[in-house]
Amino acid sequence: MAGFHGKKPIWSRLSSQRFKSCTYIPVSKKPKTSQETSESDLVRRVFYGRRQGHKLHPKQARLVEDFLPEIRITDLAADPMLAFAPSNFVPEQLVMEIGFGGGEHLAAQAETKPQIGFIGCEPFLNGVAKLLNRIQQQDLQNIRIHDEDARVLIELMPDSCLAAIYLLYPDPWPKKKHHKRRFVNSENLYHIHRLLQPGGMFYFASDIPDYVSWALIHLRNHGGFDWQAQEAADWQHPFEGWVRTRYEEKALAAGRTPTYLRFQQRANIRPGFL
Repeated sequence: MAGFHGKKPIWSRLSSQRFKSCTYIPVSKKPKTSQETSESDLVRRVFYGRRQGHKLHPKQARLVEDFLPEIRITDLAADPMLAFAPSNFVPEQLVMEIGFGGGEHLAAQAETKPQIGFIGCEPFLNGVAKLLNRIQQQDLQNIRIHDEDARVLIELMPDSCLAAIYLLYPDPWPKKKHHKRRFVNSENLYHIHRLLQPGGMFYFASDIPDYVSWALIHLRNHGGFDWQAQEAADWQHPFEGWVRTRYEEKALAAGRTPTYLRFQQRANIRPGFL
């Protein structure tokens, strides 16, 4: 198996096992200490990561200054459908991508599914500028942008408003002391589950085996998601309509193997089951 040595990755083994036996894992009931709660609140409030890289080109700077305010969704989080009203566009459904990078996947999805409204979250200004350029070049009317911390937006949005959520190649924060910064955690999964319509889909992709294992454990502990694995090798297959991003190209060039996981929201939350 390219990119792995020794044992198969845990999610490959789990996807095989889930068809043979129940995937229940006892969930720890140990309450958090006051220090742990305080640390969790601090992580939630603090944004980690870069806001900007190199200086924007003049055209990119103009797009950020003039065009971004027209399609920024932040102030309409409580009623996201309203964000599309200026374009006289009423989406059939809403789909969100958290951390869209340069916007390759998001723009491609929006172009092939013009009836869907797409909400992209990305705090890195250079990536936002790249997506703005794609939107203008392709004349995409069905994308709205949140250019701040995604956690702020998902806390404000109403229940059952999204048909799908993509989390593609999130920052893995590889050092153990930084794992608490990972986007997949109990608090964010609460909102992801809450925002998805019944039967809505959560798509997760990563090239870091440790983060994939981390995500599976947290999703299983939450208990509100059905892992849509039909066979043991499903994690190797990209999502429908997949467009390879620049980050994925770098991962493949470095010999890392992408993992693609699909989860369906279920209303009956059963902690410890996936």
